[in-house]
Formats: sequence, structure tokens, C-alpha cells
Amino acid sequence: MAVPKRRVSKTRAAKRRTHYKVVLATPIKDKDGSWRMPHRVNKFTGIYKS
Repeated sequence: MAVPKRRVSKTRAAKRRTHYKVVLATPIKDKDGSWRMPHRVNKFTGIYKS
């Protein structure tokens, strides 16, 4: 079984975790001018893909 030879330092672990970011979805403007979140139904028109 693989076991680490030495303990990973706090700095090294933090460097590895720098790529774990929360990416917020950007709103999409529909043809009718209203904004909605991606992969959601437009509340005003009821259309999914526009």
C-alpha cells in the first residue's frame, strides 16, 4: 500500500489547493431582453432555449 514517506507541508498543500475555485455561473440575456441563469427556464416566457 502506498504511504507518504514524509508529511506534506502546509505551504505545499495550500499551493495544490489554489486551483480549487468556486466558479459562479454568469447570467444569459435572452432574445426578449430578460436575464436568466444558464440551464434554467425563463420565468417570463417559459422558454428554455432561446
